[in-house]
Amino acid sequence: MKRRTLVKTTASAAIFAGICALAALSAPHQTADTQAAPWYSIIPPLMTIVLAFLTRNVLLSIAIAITMGGLLTTLPSDPGSAGALLAGLRAALFYPIDTLADVENLKVLAFVPPIFAMVEIVVVSGGFTAILQKLLPLVKTKRSAQAATALMGLVYFIDDYSNAIIVGSSMRPATDRFKISREKLAFLVDATSAPITSLAAISTWIVYEVGLFADAAQTLGIERDGYAMFFDSLAFRFYSILMLGFVFGHILFGCDFGPMKKAQDEAERNPPLDTYVPAASTNSQPEARIFNAIVPLGGLILFHFTGLWIDGGGPAKITSFSSIFQWQYWRQVIGGTENSILILIYASVFSLALAVLCAGLSRSLRISAIIKCIISGTKKCLLPCLIFIAAWSLKNCCGSLNTDRFLTNLLSGSLPPLVFPAIVYLVASATSFATGTSWGTMAIIIPTAVPIAFALDGQTYGLTTVITLGAVLDGAIFG
Repeated sequence: MKRRTLVKTTASAAIFAGICALAALSAPHQTADTQAAPWYSIIPPLMTIVLAFLTRNVLLSIAIAITMGGLLTTLPSDPGSAGALLAGLRAALFYPIDTLADVENLKVLAFVPPIFAMVEIVVVSGGFTAILQKLLPLVKTKRSAQAATALMGLVYFIDDYSNAIIVGSSMRPATDRFKISREKLAFLVDATSAPITSLAAISTWIVYEVGLFADAAQTLGIERDGYAMFFDSLAFRFYSILMLGFVFGHILFGCDFGPMKKAQDEAERNPPLDTYVPAASTNSQPEARIFNAIVPLGGLILFHFTGLWIDGGGPAKITSFSSIFQWQYWRQVIGGTENSILILIYASVFSLALAVLCAGLSRSLRISAIIKCIISGTKKCLLPCLIFIAAWSLKNCCGSLNTDRFLTNLLSGSLPPLVFPAIVYLVASATSFATGTSWGTMAIIIPTAVPIAFALDGQTYGLTTVITLGAVLDGAIFG
C-alpha cells in the first residue's frame, strides 16, 4: 500500500511538473498578453486536479490551490517580500468572501436547502416506496425485473444519491429472485441514476449546473441565461444519452459479455441470498402513499415550467396550440428567460410546502418527524453548498491570474475548435474518475474550459462552446 501511494504521488508530481515546464517553455512564444496572463496562471486549476487525485478531498484541494493562487498574484513581482506574502494570503482569503458577497451566488445557494428537505420528506414519508410497491407485482421475468429497476431509476430523477439507495435496496429482492447478479443490479442503478439526474430539467444537480453556466456567461459577456445554456447542451450530452440507450438495449436483447457475463454465470450457479428487509415492511415505516411523491414532484415541475413560460414570454410566442408541444418553441421560451434561478428557488419552496402538506394530511409523518426531515435535508446540502463556494472562489482566483487568457493564447492557433470538446471530455472523465466526485469535477473544469471554448469560437457563443458544456457535464458523470 505504501509503495502504491509513493508511485501515485511521484507520478502525479511528475505530471504536474511536466505540464508546468511545458507551459513555461511555451510562454515566450505567446503574444504581448503573456505579461498579463503568465504561464503560472495554470497552477491553481492544475494543482486542484492533482491534489484531488492524491487526497480524494476536493474542498481541501481547492482551498490549497486558492491559497497558492493568491500568493501567485503578488509574490512573482516582489519575491521574498513579507508584504507581498501577506498581500497574497489576503487575496486568497477574499476570494470566498467576494463569492458570498455576490447576490447571484446567494440565489443559487438559496435553492439548495428546500430541494434537499423536500426530497428527504418524500423519501421518509414513503412516497417512492409506494411507487415501487405498485410496480413490483408487474415483475414476473428476469427481463421485467431489470426493466423495472431501470424504469425506477428514471422515475426517481430528482436526486442520484437517494435514487441509488432506494432503487437498489428496494429492487434487490426481485432481482435476487430471478438470479440477477448484484453486479448487474449495481450497474443498472448506477447507469440510470446519475445520467437521468444530470439530464433532468429540474433536480438537485440543476441549480449547480445552471449556476456555473450563468457565472461563465456573466464573465464572458454571453447574453444567455444559464438555464438556456443547459438546454442548449442537452443535444450534445452523448455519454448520458448513449448510456441510457445502452441500458435499455441491453435489457431488451439480454447480451452479457466480459466480467458481467462471469458475474451472471456465477449468479445462475449460486443465486444471491437476500437478507435485506425492506424498510416498507417494518413497523416504523409510515404507510406508503403515492401522492406523497407525485404531488410535490408534480408541483415542482409545474411551478417551474410555468414560471419559465411566463418569464420567457411564452404566451406571446404561441403561434398555434400545437406549438406548445414543440421543442423549438420551448427553446425560444427558455432562451428568453432572465430569472431562471429565482424561479427555481420559488419552485423548490413550493414543492417543499406541498411535501409537508402531503405528509401531514396523509398522516405519514408527524410534525416532529417533518421537522427532523427538514433539518436532515438541510444538513445534507451543506457539502454541495461548500463545493459551490469553493468552485466560485477557484473561478475568482483563476480570473485574477487570467488563466483562461493564457490557455486561449496557447491553444487558439494550434487546436481545431471542434477537437477541444473531446479533450475536455477526456480530462473531465479522468478527473472525476481520479477524484470520485462529479460536482468537484464541474467546479474545477467549467471555469477554465468554457472561456477557452468561447475564444476558440471567435469570442462568440457558438457550437464549440455548447458542445464543451455538454462534454464537461458528461465527463463529470463518467468517473
